[in-house]
This record gives sequence, structure tokens and C-alpha cells, in this order.
Amino acid sequence: MPSKTKILLAATGIALAAATAALAAPKAPGDVPLIERTKLFGNPEKTGGLLSPDGKWISFIAPRDGVLNVWVAPAADPAAARPLTAEKIRPIRQTFWAPDSRQILFVNDKGGDENFRLYGVAVDGGAARDYTPFDKVRVMPIGESTTIKDRILIGLNNRDPRWHDVYSLDLATGKLTLVMRNDGYGGFLADDALTVRLASRPRPDGGDDWFRVVNGTVEATPLVSYGHDDSLTTAPLGITTDGKTIYWMDSRDRDTSAIMAQDAGGKMTLVAQDPRVDVRRALFNPGTGAIEAYQQDYLRSEYVPVGDAVKADLAFLKAQNKGEFTVTSRTEADDKWLVAFDPVSAPASTWVYDRRAKTLKQLYVSRPALVGAPLVPMIPTVIRSRDGLDLVSYLTLPKGVDANGDGTADRPVPMVLFVHGGPWGRDGYGYNSYHQWLANRGYAVLSVNFRASTGFGKKFLAAGNMEWGRKMHDDLLDAVDWAVKRGVTTKDKVAIMGGSYGGYATLAGLAFTPETFACGVDIVGPSNLNTLLGSIPAYWEAGKQQMYRRMGDPTTPEGQAILKERSPLFAADKIKRPLLIGQGANDPRVNIRESDQVVDAMRAKNIPVTYVVFPDEGHGFARPVNNIAFNAVTENFLAPCLGGRAEPIGDALKGSTAEIRHGANYVTGLTATN
Repeated sequence: MPSKTKILLAATGIALAAATAALAAPKAPGDVPLIERTKLFGNPEKTGGLLSPDGKWISFIAPRDGVLNVWVAPAADPAAARPLTAEKIRPIRQTFWAPDSRQILFVNDKGGDENFRLYGVAVDGGAARDYTPFDKVRVMPIGESTTIKDRILIGLNNRDPRWHDVYSLDLATGKLTLVMRNDGYGGFLADDALTVRLASRPRPDGGDDWFRVVNGTVEATPLVSYGHDDSLTTAPLGITTDGKTIYWMDSRDRDTSAIMAQDAGGKMTLVAQDPRVDVRRALFNPGTGAIEAYQQDYLRSEYVPVGDAVKADLAFLKAQNKGEFTVTSRTEADDKWLVAFDPVSAPASTWVYDRRAKTLKQLYVSRPALVGAPLVPMIPTVIRSRDGLDLVSYLTLPKGVDANGDGTADRPVPMVLFVHGGPWGRDGYGYNSYHQWLANRGYAVLSVNFRASTGFGKKFLAAGNMEWGRKMHDDLLDAVDWAVKRGVTTKDKVAIMGGSYGGYATLAGLAFTPETFACGVDIVGPSNLNTLLGSIPAYWEAGKQQMYRRMGDPTTPEGQAILKERSPLFAADKIKRPLLIGQGANDPRVNIRESDQVVDAMRAKNIPVTYVVFPDEGHGFARPVNNIAFNAVTENFLAPCLGGRAEPIGDALKGSTAEIRHGANYVTGLTATN
């Protein structure tokens, strides 16, 4: 579990003047080596490092026989690491320590269906144990304790797929004991005694009411209430171990969410705020649960101390100049931290920080094969939309295009507009494998936090309400205009690419503005918003009204009309430019029919489209062999469109499950039987 106190919340995102200069030769300079796809998108050598609560062990995720598995090492001898799991197909990507430090817990699904099960594996060895061996059930962690070491709280939707009942799980025996039956609550907050203290109930207006839970009974009067406008910017963050203070992310009566501390009487006290961004992430003391620092993330992220408890530590870490850092793990004694440094133009590294000695010792580099590779900086910038919104954005230029390092292009090159998913998420500053890959192929890469992106206050978020395919898309067009006017690219050499909402934006870009983009790459993007909302997972029930109010209500004729108008499927006959689509067959968020139907519509009109399906994937491509295969197709699709470099497809599809269901002839080096 990622923090000492857990909140179970229903998923609500889809988890969705031309330049006059001549276009530069898009190929990167001849002395810039081509970085192999496998180095960028293959398994990391190590990732996900965590300290055990007692400080005796370090766990991490690393390949075993080509698949990411759980490893452990004595903290005093990290070189003595050994694998604990033997997953053969699906990579393990999420782990956390049991409170007693005797085993490591992890979740995994089958084929990308997102019906996650909870497993445990003992540090001493032995087979992994499946704690939740239920089909079509999704486990969600709720709470753990600093004093109760043998149990945790989890949620299971095995009785009603819409709602997670709360269970106490005995980690030694595997026994599940029902703590609270759930007939309509979307989230819970538990204290250090593993007692459920708060429960949230979705409101008809898309907001939430949070109620106290006393002796297992939900009180009748809400403790905290908020409407739709605050629904993505207000929620509890945690509770102190003495149970006296609840911390909230709270945007009520303000634009950006602040951190507030609520006492037993309900009084709120301001802890932290920033007028530019929502304050959403904090460092909690592992013993007391008190907030000691928070992260502010506008153009770049940095920690801001709350009081003096970790002020000197954060200053020391910042002074190391190893890049932006994140504290990823702390021991119960709080004498050791794991700290991940991200230098952006070099692979990330994880270090053990000794607080008493004020020393850092490197634990691992995540991708050592990239050390010395021709990686490039990421340039944060702010783009002004046509109606005056500030769009925090990130630009990456090919090596040699910004010779003096001032963040501006010396000459225009082809560009890929890379659109984030969600859409209720955001792009941030840091190492980005897609930016580095595409820049190495000779493209500028621009990622834009369009309206509806999270983290910039509720007004910016609300500016995207009912604006799929309209003002949200206008922001992307404004970003393209910005890049053209500043000589980053020319208007005839811009591609659009993205996953989930970014895939929708790709389809919308080619269908609604068919002259703007030279080509597009859609990864698991929805094409019909009515069928999208009609096929969302049952466990998204708590967030359904919120989605309707931000997208359109498919239960009303007016909403259906809006959703149809904003659906690229019904404008597919207007697409003129090449399109590549990648889809996981088991996607629970964006059903494969979303891709099937747009491909069918294009084929009916004889419009070129290439369609790649992975039968063992879901919402994205978790298996590196599949991700590499699709990226091999992608760069050989982009090269003739934009004129950049490409590593040949070769045998990249061998070992993957890629099915080329249509349009192999439109991609260089691709055949239906690759």
C-alpha cells in the first residue's frame, strides 16, 4: 500500500501565422546514435524499490526469465538480492510491504482485465499466496496499521460488482472477516486501529458526502459535503495514528485545493496551499501520520517542508543536484529513506538516504543501458489558449536542434503532439521514454495540459466540462499554432498521438480537423462516447454521475446528442490522413468495440487505417514485448509520414501477441504475419 492510511475511491478517469523558415532535415544529426527500442521500452533492470517497515530488507521489481518479478535483499547487503516470485507472463508492477515486514504484498490481473487479485510472498521464500482467489472481482487496499501487524483492510466487490465491501484480512491464515457491508459508498478512510472512520456516498449532482462511521454505523449527517465542482479536488488524504486529525485535500471556497487538518470537533485548519496548483501529495511521518512536507507541482515539482521535522533532510537532498527527487519509502524508525532521483536526460536512480549520517548510497540505476545514451532535456513552458488559459506544457527537441540550450529550436523539425490520457490527469516534468524515443528519431515532442487536466485548480478542470472534441481540442490546436509560430515545426509536419483520452484526441484531430495533422496514432482511444459510457466497469458506479456531468449524460436525449456530436466515429468518413490504432482485447475501460467500430467505418469508406490488436492486453500494453512491438510499428508508420528516422521493425513482433487485423501494407516492413 502506498501510504500508511488508505482511501478506497472509485476510479473516475478513463483508469480516460505559419512559420516561414524552411523545414530542417528531420533526421537527427548523423553522429547521434539511434537508441534501440529495447533500451527504452524493455524491462528496467530494477524499479519500485521499497524499504521494509523494520528497515531490515529492501524489495524491488526486476526481471526473472524476462518477466518483472518481486525481489528482496538484506538492507545491509543489497547485492545479495534474490527473486521471490516466478511470474511467467504478466509483469508484477505494484508491491507494498506487509506491516510485519515478513512478506511483500502485490496485486496483479489476468490479460489486462484489471480484476486485480491480492497476493503475498514471504521474505523467507515459498510460493506466492493468492489472498483473493475470486473471478471477476477487483481488490482495493483500504488500510494498514503501525501497531496491528498481522492484518490489513481491503475492499472486495464479490457480492455486488458496483461496491466494495470492507474486509479484514488475516495475513497469516488468509481468513477474510467482513467489517462493513457496502450498499452505496464509494470510498473509505481507516485509522491506525484498522477502524473505518469515514465513508463517502456519491451524490446525484456528481459530488460526495463524507460521513463519520461510529462503531460500524454510518452517521446520518455528513461531516464534509461538496458538489460536482469540487469532486476531483476534495478528498481525505490520511489520518494521524492517534486518530485525532484527518487531513484533507480541500478546494471548497477556493480554486486550488489546499491541505487542511480537521480536528475531532470538525474544525478545519490550513496546512498548505498554492495559488497556482492543487496541493495533493504529502510526506507523512511513518510513526505519527503527521504531514511533514508537501509537493507543489506547477512547471516542475519540489517538496515544501511543513515545520522543521524534515526541512534539513529535504535541503540536503536538493543540494545533491542529481535531479528532481521523490521520497519513495521510509522505515518505521524513520532513520532510512529510499529516494528516487530523476535527472531527465539520464536514467533515474534510487538511493538509500541515511538521515543520521546525512549520506546517500546508490542502490540502483533503473535503466543502466541508457547511461551515456544521447538523451535530451525536457523544456517546461506555458502556452496561452485562445481564450486566455495558461496551458502548462513540456517540449522535447531532438539533439542538435537547440545548440545553445536556451530552450528554443534553432530550426523547425517535424513534431509529434503527444496527448495525455485521463483526461483527468496531467503531464509533468521528468524522464519520459516516449519523448526521448521520438526526439531521438528526429521529432520535436510537445505534451500539453489542456483544460480538464488535473492539478491546476477546479476552474481549469471545469473549463473542460462538456468540451470533449471542442475547447479541449482547441487547446491542442492552439499548442500546434504556438509551436509553428515559434519555429519548432511547420504546419504540414505535425502528427498527433496518445493513449486513452489521448487516443480519443487523435481520432478527434483526424476526424474533426482533417487538415491539421499529417497522421495519427491512437492507443486504446474511444471513438463513440455513448458506447464508451455504456460499457464502463460496474465498479465505477460511484463516479458515474461525475463523468456524466463532465462529458454528457447518455441517459438523456440531450446528452446522447452531445456525446454523438463529439464522437469521432460519426465523422470517420472525413479522415484524410494515415491512422494507426493499437488496442488491448481485454480493455475494461475502453472496450475493443471502440476501436473495431472506427476501423470498420474507415474500411467501409476505403480510408487507409492500420489496426494492431493484442489479445492478452487491456488498457495499454503492460508486457514489454507487446509495447516494443507496437512501438516498432509506430515509428515505421511515422517515418514516411513525417520523414524521421526509424529502427526497422525486423523481428520486433516475434514473441509478442500482436495481431495485424488490417492495413499491414500501410507500414514499412510490416506484414500480416510479422
